[in-house]
Order: sequence, then C-alpha cells, then structure tokens
Amino acid sequence: MLLVANARMYAVTPQAGAAWRKLFAWVAETSGVALSYLDHAAPAPLETLWARSDLGLAFICGLPFASAAPQPHLVAAPVPAPTRYDNLPRYCTDLMVRADRPFARLGDAFGGRIGWTVEHSQSGYSAPRHHLLRYGRDRAEALFAQWIGPLVTPRRVIEAVLDGTIDVGPLDSYVHDLLARHEPETAARLRVIESTTMTPNPPLVASAAVADDTVARLRRALLSCAAEPAMAGVLDALCIARFAAVDPADYAELPRRAGEADEHLPSVT
Repeated sequence: MLLVANARMYAVTPQAGAAWRKLFAWVAETSGVALSYLDHAAPAPLETLWARSDLGLAFICGLPFASAAPQPHLVAAPVPAPTRYDNLPRYCTDLMVRADRPFARLGDAFGGRIGWTVEHSQSGYSAPRHHLLRYGRDRAEALFAQWIGPLVTPRRVIEAVLDGTIDVGPLDSYVHDLLARHEPETAARLRVIESTTMTPNPPLVASAAVADDTVARLRRALLSCAAEPAMAGVLDALCIARFAAVDPADYAELPRRAGEADEHLPSVT
C-alpha cells in the first residue's frame, strides 16, 4: 500500500520543504515503506489531510490529535535542536511583535490587536489564550480589543505582524527556529516579547488504518536517523537534534487547557 507523507506545518521555507522531502525519502528507503509526498498547501484545510486513511507520515497539531476519534498512530515527534527545548520533543508559542514597535512586554500591547490562526491550533490559538489567563481570569476577556483571524498559517501571522495588521502574533516556536535558520532577514524584523509554557511537539502520525508493523518500521527509521551521518545535513536544515517516541498520554492535557481558556475568554468567531 502506497502511503502519503506531508510536512506542511513545518515546510516553512522552500529550504525546509526540500529537507522534509529528503528526510521522508530516506525514511521510506530505510523502512521499506513506500511513501509518496503529498502537496496540501494552504488554503486547503489541514482537517481534510488528517482525515485521510492513507497517511504514513504527516504532522498533526497536538490538540486535534488529542481530540481525534479514532486517534491516528503516533510515529514520532521531532526534538528541536536549540537549547531552550532541553533535548525534549516540546515547543511553545512565541508571542511576536515587529522589532521596531515600542512594546517591551506583553502587557504593553494590551488594548491592541492580537492574531490567531485557526481554532483547532494549539500554538496559534489555544496556547496564547491559555497564557492570557495568568493576567487574571476575570480580566482576560478585555486584554485585547481585537482578535484578528483566522490567519490560517504561521506565514500569514508573520506578514500580519510586519504589515501592522496585528500588534502581537502567536508563532509556533519551532516555526520560528526554521524561519531564523532559513530567513534570518525576516526573523530579524520580529521580536519575542513573551513565550507560553512548553507543551509536547506536534507529532508525525500515520492513519489509524495503517498496520501496526508498518508504523513500527517507520518509527524505527525516524528514531535512527540522527545516528546516520548522511542525514546530518538534513537534520541541521530542519533544526532537529533527533526524533523521539511519544505517547498519547503526553497530549491529554491539551484539551483541558483549551477548555479552561474557552471558559474565561469568548469565542473569536
């Protein structure tokens, strides 16, 4: 059975996209599992990708993974190389402003406009909303005058921050790493004023219909790639130290956090 692979969530630049294709080709050869790369570019909804029965390797956000029924198979999750992640498969949301704006901390932007991607996104919606609860649950609703969205993709969040459509934009910290690696001139125009709590990184998954032994072969290949000298350049281009096995229980907290934020903040739609 020919399975499909997709890295849209982290194909942030052409260079990153090319590196993901090389990685998936190596995994297919090493595992003996046939994979065909599937283009599923925005604005095509990610939900239609995740609903496919022939996914072999595709990124899914942790929140929709935790809420899915049936859940897809967890294959592995990337461990980003920067030291802020402590060699763990985790990430956060960097709350970004344009570098030349006067904001020194998030509170300086209260009363302004904050962006969001889609409601099922952990990094682009749920995490920043939950983060705002620390400023007082009884005042969280009024902290920003406008929530601008759906912006759908991290790239559109970046553009909205830079063109002044929004004052603050939530950016997946691993997307931020890839941006800094491949588009340093764009990253230099942005500045982090606060970051959310670390949560498990979006995993690579296979559809629930895929056989367990196929998933195991894909997992073994991913977990071994950091020891393969030929993959060093690919992993460097992807800002990845290694891949790690993850458990569904790692993601179980995310729906609770989303519900807690929804309880205290109004829907943006």
